[in-house]
Amino acid sequence: MSEGKQEFLATYDEEHAKTMRVLRAYPREKLDLRPHPKAKTAHELAFVFILECALGTKVWHDEYANGVPAGGSGTPTPPEDWDELLATLQKASKDFRDLVSSAPDEELHESVHFMTGPKTMAPISRKDWLWFLLHDQIHHRGQFSVYLRMADGKVPSIYGPSGDEPWI
Repeated sequence: MSEGKQEFLATYDEEHAKTMRVLRAYPREKLDLRPHPKAKTAHELAFVFILECALGTKVWHDEYANGVPAGGSGTPTPPEDWDELLATLQKASKDFRDLVSSAPDEELHESVHFMTGPKTMAPISRKDWLWFLLHDQIHHRGQFSVYLRMADGKVPSIYGPSGDEPWI
């Protein structure tokens, strides 16, 4: 396994664990929190992490080579139950990680197609796509940590101490 793939997988595992800590800290009774009319509910936002794993698999297999697939077939349905959503995310994340881990190293440098800007479809290496997807997960976790604070949940340490989890 190449050093680049090992680095990605180690970072993916670390970031996924942090995301799960944030999601598990969320108060179940406040999953309908919607901080703004244009924003998703907390439950909907948590489902985005599952959708990203599905998207990651589709892009890995270059399903966007001929444009954005019509319909939405194959899009998973959000679990209503919070524990089921978290379990589904764990499985989706493991499945995506296994896909990347088992792929030959040379596939990381092959191009796939995805949107690289507004209404712009272009080739992107799988390696760059993986890092983009991981950074997007981190972005959505940041959003979710704000929801967590607004819901009066305890925000865990992510990259350093938090108001609820000081280091000293």
